[in-house]
Amino acid sequence: MDAKEILKKHFGYNSFRRGQEELINATLCGQDCLGVMPTGAGKSICFQVPALLLSGITIVISPLISLMKDQVNALTQHGINAAFINSTLTERQTYTALLNARAGMYKIIYVAPERLESPDFLDFANQADISMLTVDEAHCISHWGQDFRPSYLKIAEFLQMLPTRPVVSAYTATATQQVRDDIIRLLQLQNPEVLVTGFDRQNLFFQVERPDKKKPALFSFLDERKDKSGIIYCATRKTVDTLYNALTEKGYAAATYHAGLPDRERHHNQEDFLHDRARIMVATNAFGMGIDKSNVSFVVHYNMPKDVESYYQEAGRAGRDGEPADCLLLYNGQDVHTQLFLIDKSEETDTEIKDRDRKRLKEMTYYSTTYDCLRGYILKYFGEQADDTCDSCSNCKSTLAETDITVDAQKILSCVIKSKERYGVSTIINVLRGSKNEKIMRFGLHTLSTYDISDLSERRLRDIITHLVLHDFLHVTDGKYPILQRGERADEILRQGVTVKMKLADDTPSTAKNASEKRAPINKQLFDNLRDLRMKIANKRNVPAFVIFPDSTLTDMCAKLPANEEEFLNVSGVGQVKLEQFGKQFLKVITDFTQEEDLTAPTADVYEPNFSDIEFSDEPVAISVIADKLNCVLTATRHQKLTAQKINNILVEQGYLQTLTDPKGKTYKVPTLRGDEAGIISEERVVRGEKYFINLFDQNAQRLVVKIFSM
Repeated sequence: MDAKEILKKHFGYNSFRRGQEELINATLCGQDCLGVMPTGAGKSICFQVPALLLSGITIVISPLISLMKDQVNALTQHGINAAFINSTLTERQTYTALLNARAGMYKIIYVAPERLESPDFLDFANQADISMLTVDEAHCISHWGQDFRPSYLKIAEFLQMLPTRPVVSAYTATATQQVRDDIIRLLQLQNPEVLVTGFDRQNLFFQVERPDKKKPALFSFLDERKDKSGIIYCATRKTVDTLYNALTEKGYAAATYHAGLPDRERHHNQEDFLHDRARIMVATNAFGMGIDKSNVSFVVHYNMPKDVESYYQEAGRAGRDGEPADCLLLYNGQDVHTQLFLIDKSEETDTEIKDRDRKRLKEMTYYSTTYDCLRGYILKYFGEQADDTCDSCSNCKSTLAETDITVDAQKILSCVIKSKERYGVSTIINVLRGSKNEKIMRFGLHTLSTYDISDLSERRLRDIITHLVLHDFLHVTDGKYPILQRGERADEILRQGVTVKMKLADDTPSTAKNASEKRAPINKQLFDNLRDLRMKIANKRNVPAFVIFPDSTLTDMCAKLPANEEEFLNVSGVGQVKLEQFGKQFLKVITDFTQEEDLTAPTADVYEPNFSDIEFSDEPVAISVIADKLNCVLTATRHQKLTAQKINNILVEQGYLQTLTDPKGKTYKVPTLRGDEAGIISEERVVRGEKYFINLFDQNAQRLVVKIFSM
């Protein structure tokens, strides 16, 4: 049995997602691996599939007990023998688990990093046939990661104690280049296959709102999602408790999670959320890492988090099933002061690390206040190239007027220079607006020629300053007391007469309805019937409902209306194991419903994609744009989405593009003669190094791509 057969039999999928097959193949060839893949991209598949093909046991090091339990539950439902060993087990249960492991009962064993120092576990490890050691949430090993765990530093020492070194694989969703380098060095990975699949989660809709009052904005958002499951993150325990009380008063089924609750209560609340008894979890950042709940439809940050890494990881807990999901951040200036207070009061004594935390907070503040594309901001933060607009965030979907801010920028820069580049943003704004506060008068700043020269509001000035910083016209120093200074491009405004424009919001409020609008229509009654059956099975087995089938699989059942076992196997997420376990029950519900409603399974004509209405651009457009247009049609007819990479690959297979390698070993695609004739051209752009993109030059080329996928 090969990797694809394992994937279908146990996990129910016909093909691998981006990056999975490369990492799996490298592991099976005995090569160490580092995979950086966004939450929901299928990191677990990358080590679970090879674990079933390797001869011995796979040890998975995981930082959280909840993650271990969820993963083992899910593997068991997939027909895979697995176990976990952590502090929740009694001494006798641990002894039994190790005894079973010695007898070869398990292929995958999850352990906490602290367990590696246990004499009993070391004794087992030295006698067992360990084929692979996998480090999940690998960023925890780095001081520069947002969740540093000192216990992770013991992993390399543990590997050295083993009689034979197994292949080592490491996975994380958030790792800058510095963190990736740390992971490789500290785990002592040997010539690893390093694969960064990208940080773009296309099914997530990113939204930032800056309401005067947060609670009404939150309840307005929740009222449109009453039957959805979601997480609300708060900065402090007090806010968690206050918000929980407000939610329960309004009738929402909610639960809480923070470090101040007793262990038993935290565990109970988490189970309520996983089993859908509580639809909403209100929590601090103590909740969530490794929570494998697939049907989270939204994540709200009631307060701005401490850094972009944390935000991306927490927001990424939405939409793990691939369905459209919303990520809302409610921001106000107090959030910055709260996070600065938490940084200053933290137990961390290393000044360098505290300065790093303040710098990261500054980057998070820019995200919360920019009017540029939110998705693009996140991608650029992690070192990826991004388009100027994504059409899937609140900034890109809102009514934003491009405004000439050159004069305001000149005033701000002049004020910074005349005040000798000694003050922070608040002071510069106070000077520009003619404040008479004690500090302004004491330092004589009221005598500057730039005093009281702006009639803009404080908020609008902050927005413009943020824009100028993001585009290097201004610079903000790091440290506890950041200072506003000239940026590298300041002279372009002051001496070269460059016109500066930025998008500024009008009074039209943005909305995050777009994620929900992307969902293809299904029969809600049938979906509810299938969900009821799933809940009965889950309760009987005492596992979360999504472990039986995720919502995306139920949705696919509603679309395909399988009438027999062969057709049921064609449903995404249904493999041979799940068919044998649950097939008859779900098929009966579908058959009963279709007969009662006089429905028939969709014919090819009904669900055949129709690309005839796609509008073509007169200008060159990237293949990703064509992919989005194709996907609008494909998802509406329940077909699998296409990626720009997949289109590129098929254009290579069709003979329109060819892959070349330059002297430095970099690969890129250029048109063949056939591609030139079709109008497909290669355009080179330089963004943090050379990047090559394939553009569709004209309408004929765009029609060609659509024609290929409509055949």
